[in-house]
Amino acid sequence: MSLLRSGRRRENRDGRFGTVLVATGAGILAVVALAVLLGPLLTAWGPNEIDTAAPTLAEPGGAHLFGTDVNGMDVWSRLLYAGRVDLGIAIAAVAVAVVLGSVLGVVAGYFGGWLDDVLMRLTDIFQAFPTFILALAVAALLGSGPVNLTVAIALVNAPAYARLVRAEVRTIRDLTYVDAARTSGASTIGLLWRHVLPNSITPVRVIAPLNCGWAMLTLAGLSFLGLGIPVPDAEWGAMISLGTGDVVAGRWWTSVPPGIALLVCVLGFSLLGEGLQERADRVRR
Repeated sequence: MSLLRSGRRRENRDGRFGTVLVATGAGILAVVALAVLLGPLLTAWGPNEIDTAAPTLAEPGGAHLFGTDVNGMDVWSRLLYAGRVDLGIAIAAVAVAVVLGSVLGVVAGYFGGWLDDVLMRLTDIFQAFPTFILALAVAALLGSGPVNLTVAIALVNAPAYARLVRAEVRTIRDLTYVDAARTSGASTIGLLWRHVLPNSITPVRVIAPLNCGWAMLTLAGLSFLGLGIPVPDAEWGAMISLGTGDVVAGRWWTSVPPGIALLVCVLGFSLLGEGLQERADRVRR
């Protein structure tokens, strides 16, 4: 009896811990999203507007909360507007990767045979390269710009989702309720859409938030190297790259704030993903 009570207390603690992680991560992301969406109300400057009355690299304070950069642009306004770009591209890229990878995984896992072999060998080719190196290659091939960067990051992420969904589908396709739907005359598309896909994407919902953080880091890395959002458009990685030399000279405000913003967002996505993982593990137990 004491062992049973101990096990129940441990499960309750695990459940509360997962809930706390989800709430903390979602709260962090909600605050960041609200700030970037309300950007025009929180600053009087545009992201590419130059204050000709203020010196370049002006210290924080006065009309410029976080000072100005080397071009005389307001760092605070660029920080807010860059958040829209980073969050938007990261979430869009992961959404495209989830859709593309899930479709490939369902097709490969359900039909099997030569189609499964071909699709899985293609994913092997993509996964044979380090993910960031592959993202660099795809971004260099497609060019800069939000759409191209979204496609590049999505293509790098899609194979992982394809393999994950395929493994789930291969387990689900022979279950009793799938056989019952098949014998009742359900079409293949209807069977996949109504019964197979909804029950095979549970692991995807856990991993997707974690990959959103990775997508933000990838976008920032590409922009830092000059393959992402081009200067002078506001983007956190590009802002860090532009202000790297200023940190050495003691002008920290040009690159430290975007670095902290990127860190906070990745932390929020990581906590959200870890919390969802804890809750999923608890359900499986």
